[in-house]
Amino acid sequence: MTTTSHATQLQAAGAAVTVLSADPRVTGRVQRSIGPWWTAVRVPPESVEAGPVVEAVLDTDSYGDTALAVTRSPHRSTTYAGTRILVADSSPDGVVLAVSPGDRLAYRSEPASGHLTVVGCEVETVATATARMAREAMRGVLLRDGWAVLHASAVALDGRVVLALGEKGAGRTTTALTLAARHGWELLADDRVFVRPDSTGGVTVLPWPSTAALGLGLLDALGWAETARERLKDGEAVHPTQHRRVTDALITGDFTPLRQKGKELKAQVYPDQFPRWFGVPLATGGKAAALVFPRIDPDATPAVTDVGRELSDLDFLSGPTENRSPDIFRLARVDGGGTAEARRVVVRRLSALPHHAVTLGHDITANAAFLAWLLHQSAS
Repeated sequence: MTTTSHATQLQAAGAAVTVLSADPRVTGRVQRSIGPWWTAVRVPPESVEAGPVVEAVLDTDSYGDTALAVTRSPHRSTTYAGTRILVADSSPDGVVLAVSPGDRLAYRSEPASGHLTVVGCEVETVATATARMAREAMRGVLLRDGWAVLHASAVALDGRVVLALGEKGAGRTTTALTLAARHGWELLADDRVFVRPDSTGGVTVLPWPSTAALGLGLLDALGWAETARERLKDGEAVHPTQHRRVTDALITGDFTPLRQKGKELKAQVYPDQFPRWFGVPLATGGKAAALVFPRIDPDATPAVTDVGRELSDLDFLSGPTENRSPDIFRLARVDGGGTAEARRVVVRRLSALPHHAVTLGHDITANAAFLAWLLHQSAS
C-alpha cells in the first residue's frame, strides 16, 4: 500500500494504528513518545493491509500542492495544538485537507479508510505532528470501542491505580510524581487517562501517552533538576517543543520557575526519560482503586480536608473542553471524551471508590509520607 520503508504499529487494548515513513527518525519519534506506554512494534510495511494508518511524507512540493488545494477550496481557520490551521472539509467524498502555514505542515485525512497523511518540509515538525496524529487516530479507535478520557494524573502499584483529579494547577501532577518519586509507584499518566468499565464491575485504566510538562520548581523539589542538568550537559536531546529558556536554565542550574506572557514555561519530559533519568518505572494499565482530589497550599502541612469533591462529567474531556486538539480530521467521530453512556457508567463506578480530598504543601517528603499513609489506610 506504500513505498515507505519503515513501519511501526501501535497497539493498546486490542486497538492498532500503523505509522509509515521513509525516514526512520519519524517512526523513531513515535516509538519514543508513545511506545513506552503503549506497545510499539516494527512491522514490514508490505504487511500493513487494514486499519488506521498515519503516513508521514517529507516533501516540499507535496506540501505546496496540498497547501494550494486548501487555499483554493472553501476553508475555515481554526487552532489545533496551539497553531493556526486552515481546514477544507466540505469535499463530497469526505476527505479533509488542512494546512498549518506556520509549521509548514499539510494534512490529508480520509475518514472512510482511516488513512491520514502528514506532509511537511522539516523532519522535526513532521515527526512531532506524526506522533500526535498517531495518538489521535488511536484515541478515535478506543473511544469508539467504549473508552472515555479523564483529565487525571495516575500512578499504579500492583495493578491498583490511584487517580489524581482537579482543576488546572490543583496538584494532579505533583500528587502522582510524589508517589512515584518517593514510594515506588509506577507512573501511569501525567495529565490524562483512558478509562472503561470492565466485566467485574470496576474501571480499567490505560495511559494517555505524551511528554510530561514539569515546572522547574517541581523538578527541583523532586530532586530531579540536577539529574536533568547533567543529562543535558552530556548532550542528550530535549523534546523539540521545550522552550529554549527552559533548556538554558536547566544547563546553568537556575531552577527558578519561568514564565512568559503569564504562562509557566515547563520542561518537556519524554516517557522513556522517567525510568532512565529519574528511576521512575512506567505502568501500562491497571484497575482504578482510589481517587485523590488535591489542593496545593505552599505553607500547609499535608492533611485531609473537609471540602468534599465528587467526580462529575466535567472531569472528562469533551467537545467544549478538548479545544486544543478538536476532531477536525474526523479521526474520532464521537465526543472527544467518550460517549455519554461510557462516561455515565465510569462516573457511577468510580464514585463507589474511596475519595480523598487533601491539602499538600511544598515539602515533597512530607507530602509523600502523608499520601503513602493515606492510601495504605484506604486499601486496608
